[in-house]
Amino acid sequence: MYKVIFTLVLALASFMGLHAQEFQGMAVYESKTSTSDFKTRMEGNKNMAPDMQKMIEERMKKMFEKTFILNFNKSASIYKEEEKLDASAQAGGGMRMMSSMTGGGGTYYKNVKEKSYTIDKEFMGKEFLIKDSLPNLQWKMEGETRVIGGYTCYKATAVKAPSATDFRNFRPKREEAKKEEDKKESDKPAAEKKTNFLDAVELPKEITITAWYTPEIPVNQGPEGYWGLPGLILEVNDGKTIILCSKVVLNPKEKGEIKPSTKGKVISQKEYDEAVVKKMEEFREMNQGRGGDGGMQIRFGG
Repeated sequence: MYKVIFTLVLALASFMGLHAQEFQGMAVYESKTSTSDFKTRMEGNKNMAPDMQKMIEERMKKMFEKTFILNFNKSASIYKEEEKLDASAQAGGGMRMMSSMTGGGGTYYKNVKEKSYTIDKEFMGKEFLIKDSLPNLQWKMEGETRVIGGYTCYKATAVKAPSATDFRNFRPKREEAKKEEDKKESDKPAAEKKTNFLDAVELPKEITITAWYTPEIPVNQGPEGYWGLPGLILEVNDGKTIILCSKVVLNPKEKGEIKPSTKGKVISQKEYDEAVVKKMEEFREMNQGRGGDGGMQIRFGG
């Protein structure tokens, strides 16, 4: 009897400590996006030289495999890519643009109490400070469980519209669209044929998100813009990108600063998306026939 009471008191103390004002945690996430379908698409592009295909594959691998650190407390969090040498620093304009659209760069601050977020992001030489309301995903609780890093996790799913400013959301064009495009290109003179990599992809109307969260860490947080579940989200899978937690430290000796950035031009998510999409279209038009990695740089004015 005394043993049961002691166990309950210990559990309650841990729970209360987790919800104390000074509580803080740190989680490491490994983000990996599959590029196999893009590789297949490039191999079928007769207009792209083999050495260009190999170079793009190597750069994509580096861009789509990243490590992030999430520092969180009971009301806010800040998510940032682990600092390392910028593998795309010497890349051409096209690759620099895609690298800035694969989840890295800047910091992602979420305040779940105020239901707001702030992202500082550099795009094509200009700094932006995106401020907006957190997306309210309609999570559906599933019955499955699994263990991740020693924590019992529960499955939840949601459907959302993908962002056009995150290149990880793009998929290779459907086979029908690909055949139609290839037929049009085959009738053109060699000098006019399109080899821009952006012409090989399209944005789906919606994507299904699968998340695994643990009530054992009862904070309303997760990687990137994910939140809204009764426990820390340890894994997110959108069918193409997997973000998996590899390490969790509760109440670390050295606490990270959890504050939003203040640098950059303040802009809403919608305004930022519109500006980026516009530059993508400019890039597409200005780099036709350059093999998808033209050296031309496009910068925001002002």
